[in-house]
Amino acid sequence: MNFVESILECEEQYLAPYAAKARQSRGRAYPEEPCSFSTCFQQDRERIVHSKAFRRLKSKTQVFIAPKGDHYRTRLTHVLEVTQIARSVSRALRLNEDLTEAIALGHDLGHPPFGHAGEAALNRLVGHFKHNEHSLRVVDVLEEYAQDYPGLNLTWEVRDGILHHTGDTPPQTLEGQVVRICDRIAYLNHDVEDAVRAGILSEEDLPKQVLEVLGPTSRKRIRTMITDILHTSYGKKMVAMSPPIEEATHLLRNYLFENFYVNSAAKQEESKVFGMISMLYNYYLEHGERFRTAPDPRGEVVDYIAGMTDSFAAQEFQRLFLPRGWGGDGDRSLL
Repeated sequence: MNFVESILECEEQYLAPYAAKARQSRGRAYPEEPCSFSTCFQQDRERIVHSKAFRRLKSKTQVFIAPKGDHYRTRLTHVLEVTQIARSVSRALRLNEDLTEAIALGHDLGHPPFGHAGEAALNRLVGHFKHNEHSLRVVDVLEEYAQDYPGLNLTWEVRDGILHHTGDTPPQTLEGQVVRICDRIAYLNHDVEDAVRAGILSEEDLPKQVLEVLGPTSRKRIRTMITDILHTSYGKKMVAMSPPIEEATHLLRNYLFENFYVNSAAKQEESKVFGMISMLYNYYLEHGERFRTAPDPRGEVVDYIAGMTDSFAAQEFQRLFLPRGWGGDGDRSLL
């Protein structure tokens, strides 16, 4: 029995006309034998979850660098929250949940250590580095699924959603558009929660329009945003917020940039990130044999650093640039 055929038939019967159907996928760069029990989008989801890059997200910064507390978000928990919100929206709009989930799980695979501070550092060093573009490079080149070809060999639709989850060009599928808008819903609201937990902000500090239009708590704001998207987008070939909700969301984002993301006390450690990453970058170029003999040494170094977790980058910096104590068993007296 070909179990996947029943899934494909359910998609045709249930999903909205503008939803992406697995049977109609634009396919993969390298042809593969079809699976008998899961669709191409389900396979992409599994490949992403089982990748090394996905596992490393648990030790990469979301907003706070090395926060002293167990309940602050990491890049992995951010990805999981985006996935949960995006699946809820996708199901209500009768879109393809499997495609939505695969895009959401893979959208931040290319984030370097130390969050956006690490991204800015690499961009400054090499002239151009965007985490969404590097996420695509991770799944296309750096990860490995089979020996016959590079990367995870994901479908065109998942790759498009990963690349365009941020930036000026929207994804071409509605599922990708869901992830793009739910990424913002997730980070705006969970970053408020983390800022409140850290004592940097309080809910009452938020602009009055945000509190009145979106709600006084993160949970209520998320519910307001999702409900608005569903009413605005259902049955249409687009995914969007209504103008009043979008305006309040932009106001919340601007407030966080002015009062949290850039100038808050919790972000002062980010000033050290460029120095650390630039020293690692220059050291590897000058002394790293594996990089100097590569066809593109600078690109190899960027790939290596971007793949690091926060803790590994700090350990490498300590190993290369900080003096180590003598480990002998000689006289330790102070006399």
